[in-house]
Amino acid sequence: MVELVTMVSTSMVRPKNIDRSVRAKIHLTPHDLDLLYLVYPQRGLLFLKPDPETRIIPRLRASLSTALEIHFPFAGRLVKVDNHEDNTVSFYIDCDGSGAKFVHSKAESVSVNDLLQSNGSVPDFITHFFPANNVESRDALISEPLLALQVTEMKDGVFISFGYNHMMADGSSLWNFFHTLSKICLNGSRSDSDQLIVLKDWFLDGIDYPVHIPVSEMEIRPSRKVSTKERVFHFSKKKISYLKAKANDEIGSTDLKISSLQAVLAYLWLSIMRHSGLNREEGTQCKVAANMRQRLNPPLEKEYFGNVTQLAVATSTVGELLDRGLGWTALQISKAVRSQTNESYKTLAENWVRNVKIPKIGVGSRMADNSLIVASSPFFDVYDHDFGWGKPIAPRAGPGNGIGGLLVMFRGAEEGSIDVHAALNSSLWSDVLMNL
Repeated sequence: MVELVTMVSTSMVRPKNIDRSVRAKIHLTPHDLDLLYLVYPQRGLLFLKPDPETRIIPRLRASLSTALEIHFPFAGRLVKVDNHEDNTVSFYIDCDGSGAKFVHSKAESVSVNDLLQSNGSVPDFITHFFPANNVESRDALISEPLLALQVTEMKDGVFISFGYNHMMADGSSLWNFFHTLSKICLNGSRSDSDQLIVLKDWFLDGIDYPVHIPVSEMEIRPSRKVSTKERVFHFSKKKISYLKAKANDEIGSTDLKISSLQAVLAYLWLSIMRHSGLNREEGTQCKVAANMRQRLNPPLEKEYFGNVTQLAVATSTVGELLDRGLGWTALQISKAVRSQTNESYKTLAENWVRNVKIPKIGVGSRMADNSLIVASSPFFDVYDHDFGWGKPIAPRAGPGNGIGGLLVMFRGAEEGSIDVHAALNSSLWSDVLMNL
C-alpha cells in the first residue's frame, strides 16, 4: 500500500537563532554509547483534520524552527573522532544548529478509521507515516539528523510523527520537546516562560571523557530480517484495577506493593509466554526502561535533557513464570525496577568502559527473542499536545524495525487507562496476538 502515501517534500529546518554562549559540545556517557546500534525510536499522534484555512505545514515549520532554539541539541550533529594513538574512536554531539529533517506527505485516500481499526490491528501502511524507518543511531554520522518529523495529511485527519537518536535523548526529553513545539504552534510564538533546556556538565565520577571505543566494536555485521506483527491493546481503568488488586492479593503481606503498570506488564508477559510455544525450560526476560533522573544522587531535575534511562531486567524461566502466576511475575518486575539505583547506574557505566561491548540491537537483531522490551511510559501525557486544531485522538509507535518483542506503553484516552502498542516476532509469537 505504498502508493497510498505520497511524499510531497523533505527539507531541513534550522533554529533561527543559536545562542553561542551555551555549551557547543555534549560528550556521551556509556549509557548513551551503548545505544550506538539502536534504531531510532519513533512515535506519532493522530489528529482530526483542521479547518482548510489553517496552513498547517508553514505553521509547523516555523514552530519547529523556534522550538529548536530552546531544545538546541536536536538541531545538532553526531561527530566521530578517530583516536589513532590507541586505535579507538570517540563521539560527541556538536550543537551547531544544522537542523532537523521535516517531511511533508499526503495520504488523501486514508481515513482516521482506516488507521484506528476496531480490533486494534495496525495497518501495514502506517510504516510510511514515519520519517526514520530502519535508521540506527550510528547513521547520524553519515546522513541522518538527530531528529526527524513527518506530517501526513489524510482524508479527514493529520498524523504528526517523529524519530530521534536515542543516544542524545530519551522519551522524557522528547515529549518535553513535543509539548514545547505544540505550545508554540498553538500560540503562534515563543513565550517568556520558554527557557532553554536544563543541560548540565554532569558525568559519572571516575570516567574520563570522551570515552574511547575500540575500532573493532565499530565493525558492521550482517543483520537478520525479522517479521513482526503489530497490534494495540487497550486496558481500561476497571481492568487495570482488577489486575492490580489480584497481583497484590497473590503476593500477600509484603513491604512491596504492585503498581498498576507492573500488574499490566506482568499480565502481558504471562499471556505472551503462555501462547508463545516456548519450552518450559527456556529463559525469558522482561526489560523495562527506567527513568533514572530522580534515582540518582544528587537527583537531576525532571526536565533534564538527555538520555537518562536504564533497563531494569526481570528474569525467569517460562515454566516458573506460568506456575507462579500474576502476583509473583509482577513482583519480579517490581524488584527489578527498584534495583535501579545511583550505585547500579554508576557500576554499569564503569564496567562498560572497562570492557566495551556495544550490543548490536539494530535491524534484525535477536535482542528481544524469548523476551520483552518495554519502552515509553503511560506517565507521558501524550494527549496534552494541542497545535491549534484540538488534542490528539490516539498515539501510535513507529515500526519495530526488527525488534520482535517490543511493548510501547501509552496513556489511554480515558483517565486511568493504558494502551499498549505491541510488535511481536511473527514466527515466534504466531498465536499470541489472537489470544491476548
